[in-house]
Amino acid sequence: MTLSRFRLDRQLTLAVIVTIAIQAGGGLIWAGRASARIDDLQRRVEGQGETAERLARLEEQVSATRATVERLERRLETGEL
Repeated sequence: MTLSRFRLDRQLTLAVIVTIAIQAGGGLIWAGRASARIDDLQRRVEGQGETAERLARLEEQVSATRATVERLERRLETGEL
């Protein structure tokens, strides 16, 4: 009983190596672009924190102004002014 030796053709091996190298390069390019997009999104989110706080303050000011206007309207309707 003889064991047949495993044999690869050089062209096939070179083609597989080239294919793997191209796929690895494509994967690295994709990962780099994904990292850049994530960094950009993180910068945007950090910048929106201040905007969210300002918006909350404005909403409170609008609520207070609305309450004042409603109170003035009631006083005008009842003739208190």
